[in-house]
Amino acid sequence: METNKRKGFIFRQYEAPNVSPFDKLFEIFTELITHTSGDLDEALDWLRELDKEYKLTDENYTIDDFIEDLKKKGYIKDEVKDDGSGGLKITAKTERSIRQQALNQIFGNLKKSGSGNHKTKHSGSGDEHTGEFREYHFGDGLDRISLTESLKNAQINNGIDSFMLTENDLVVEDAQYKAQMSTVLMIDISHSMILYGEDRITPAKKVAMALAELITTRYPKDTLDILVFGNDAWPIAIKDLPYLQVGPFHTNTVAGLQLAMDLLRRKRNTNKQIFMITDGKPSCIRESDGSYYMNSNGLDEYIVDKCYTMAQQARKLHIPITTFMIASDPYLQQFVNHFTEANQGKAFYTGLKGLGEMIFEDYETNRKKRIK
Repeated sequence: METNKRKGFIFRQYEAPNVSPFDKLFEIFTELITHTSGDLDEALDWLRELDKEYKLTDENYTIDDFIEDLKKKGYIKDEVKDDGSGGLKITAKTERSIRQQALNQIFGNLKKSGSGNHKTKHSGSGDEHTGEFREYHFGDGLDRISLTESLKNAQINNGIDSFMLTENDLVVEDAQYKAQMSTVLMIDISHSMILYGEDRITPAKKVAMALAELITTRYPKDTLDILVFGNDAWPIAIKDLPYLQVGPFHTNTVAGLQLAMDLLRRKRNTNKQIFMITDGKPSCIRESDGSYYMNSNGLDEYIVDKCYTMAQQARKLHIPITTFMIASDPYLQQFVNHFTEANQGKAFYTGLKGLGEMIFEDYETNRKKRIK
């Protein structure tokens, strides 16, 4: 007699994954480095406080052991400060690890695929090989000729004894065009990004680091420029992102847009776009004589009109602007609506939760199409 086979669930006590003491602390450490804007001493002080409260280490592996491992693995190094005293600083290896962790946190659910996997349907002299072959046509580059396949053709067509290679024997490997994108990411660093008890700059930094890591690893032929704007606007390098801090600034949106468009004018890619992360209203512009006009009370019509003009100029240059507004004030949303209409771009009214996913989805959507 056959025994009835029963199907069901088996419940077991949860077992944490086997993570080394160093790896467990390193994940916390990189998170703290982001929050402290690269201040290593402050990050280590926080780590010691967390250790006291949550017992992160034991007598077999202490915080001091962790610091020694950071040195041995090349994540931190000794430095001589301006006052002549000694100290420690994070290295480029740590900066890269922070970007990778931000990418995993924000875009960790992405399906892995090879670089250059977004192509148009057009076949021809592109830069992405398809693995398929076709006969040679006048105008095909010599670098596209497949020597192995062409010699094989010559042997079949002309025989081995009287070997000769003619134009009719030539075979080229087909290729497809890839859509390439040039993106400028604008980050608001005005004082309001840390007001009202909410840290808005750290999530913005994480998004920027994740996007930078995504583009440099998955879409290496795309370009990403990052700029920050307060009273003025200036570009920053990807390696500088962990150290980014909010300043006592107003919000000069016009200066940020001017710099973004200047950066994009130098790019050869047809597809160009601007992402702007901001939480406040434009409250500052710089006049032609170098002086600043500032007004934080409501929406100043003079400043707002300058913003609309920049949005229209970007539209004429075929540069769409996507605004990620980290604010819910109705009058600010109305401003963003008018700004978006002037540019024919897009706007997202969002809190900090889900910001990274939205930026990624919009980036992916835009680079799959030709922006005209």
